[in-house]
Amino acid sequence: MPDIVVMFFLLGLLAGVVKSDLAIPKAAYDTLSLLLMLTIGLKGGMALYGNLGWSLVPELLAVAALGALIPLVLMPVLRRLVRLSPADSASLAAHYGSVSAGTFAVALAFAEGRGLPIGAEVTLYLVMMELPAIMVAIAIFRRYKGAEPGEAMQGIWHETLTNRGVILLAGGAVIGAMYGPMEGANVTDLLTGAFHAVLALFLLQMGLTAAETLRPIPWHHWRLLTFALVAPPLLSLAGLAVGLALGLPTGSLLILTALAASASYIAAPAAMRTAIPQANIGLAMLAALGFTFPLNVIVGIPLYHHLITLLAG
Repeated sequence: MPDIVVMFFLLGLLAGVVKSDLAIPKAAYDTLSLLLMLTIGLKGGMALYGNLGWSLVPELLAVAALGALIPLVLMPVLRRLVRLSPADSASLAAHYGSVSAGTFAVALAFAEGRGLPIGAEVTLYLVMMELPAIMVAIAIFRRYKGAEPGEAMQGIWHETLTNRGVILLAGGAVIGAMYGPMEGANVTDLLTGAFHAVLALFLLQMGLTAAETLRPIPWHHWRLLTFALVAPPLLSLAGLAVGLALGLPTGSLLILTALAASASYIAAPAAMRTAIPQANIGLAMLAALGFTFPLNVIVGIPLYHHLITLLAG
C-alpha cells in the first residue's frame, strides 16, 4: 500500500476531479507550506548538528553541478522536440532543473518510514540544486536574446536568494545546526513531531491544485504532457548516477534521485516571473504540478526505491 501521506494527495485529487466543494483556504495553505519548509530545514539542521565538516564540500558541489547541468540538457530538448518558444523552454528548463520541496518531503517520509540510512546533509540538496538551475536557465535565455550575461542580474539574484522557500530552508537548517535536537527541543519537537501531519494536509491541497490544473486536460499540448511524464524517470537516472558515484547511503540516494526527477512549483515560478516575464508560467505549472508531481508521489518514489534496491542492495 502507498504511504498514508500519499493517500491524502489522492483524496485531494479525487475531490478535485469530482468537483467537490472541499477547499483549503489560501491562508491555511500558505501556513502549511511555510511550516513544511521550515520543518524540513530544522530536521536537516538538527541532523547536521555536530556533523559539519569540509568533507561535505565535494558532495554538495557535485549536487549543485547536477542542478546546473539539467537545464543545459533540457533546453535543446524543449526547443526542438517539445517545440516551445525560447522563453518557455528556458522557463521549463529552470522548473525541471530546480527541485520540489513537496517531493523532497514525501521522499524523506518514505525513507524514514522504511528505516533507510539518511545523511545529515540531504536538506542542503534542495538549496544546492535549486539556485544553480534557475541561474543557468536565465543565463541561457539571456544568451539566446543576445544580452550581456550580467545584464540586470542583480535583481534576479535578490529574487532567487530571498525567496521564502530558500529563506525558510536555509534559516531552519542554520537554527537546527546551532541548537541541535536537545537544546532547541521546546520548539523543534513540536514542529518535527507534526511533520507527517503537516505533510498530509499539504498534499491534500496539492491534490486539489493538481486536479484544478488538469481541468480540462489541454490535449493540444500533448508534446509538453509527454515530456512531463517521460522526463522524470530519465532525470532520476542522472540523480541516481551522481548518488552512486558519491557513495551515498540508501536513503540519501533515494532523496537525490527523487529530487533530480522533480520539478519546482514554488521557487522557480517566482523567479521566472521576474527574469523572463514573456514566459507562460501556466505551461510550467501544468507540467510540474499537473503531471510530474503526481507521477513522482504516486509511483515514482517507490519505483526509484526499487531500482536503488536492485543496484545498491
